[in-house]
Amino acid sequence: MRYLHTMVRVADLDSALDFYCIKLGLGEAFRVESSQGRFTLVYLTAPGDQGRAASEKAPMLELTYNWDPEVYSGGRNFGHIAFEVENIYETCAKLQAAGVVINRPPRDGRMAFIRSPDGISIELLQQGPNLAPAEPWASMPNTGAW
Repeated sequence: MRYLHTMVRVADLDSALDFYCIKLGLGEAFRVESSQGRFTLVYLTAPGDQGRAASEKAPMLELTYNWDPEVYSGGRNFGHIAFEVENIYETCAKLQAAGVVINRPPRDGRMAFIRSPDGISIELLQQGPNLAPAEPWASMPNTGAW
């Protein structure tokens, strides 16, 4: 398992970039714009990780800016912590056997979500290409929120 990123939702992207980049000193590694999804993702790295984000996949902070205004309350602005795993199905099976609820099953062979005992959302991402859809995951419904 490898730590990937932490995601936070931001209400004002320019203000957030000013805080994280200008004031705090993080650097923008890359960004993703989705007109269909109506969001912008900006990935930031710490000064010591700048320049190695793409080649070595340094841990990053993901700023998620949803284009449609939303008021974030109850911690909704904090999104999730993400880890890359060698086999999403084996990891989820191991967690499930240990009593962890798989809130968003890896139906796509790529991504799953669980929650910590404190309610922190944790994203698990398949290392490399997606695995072929497989049961019981492919038909498993979402449980709760993530």
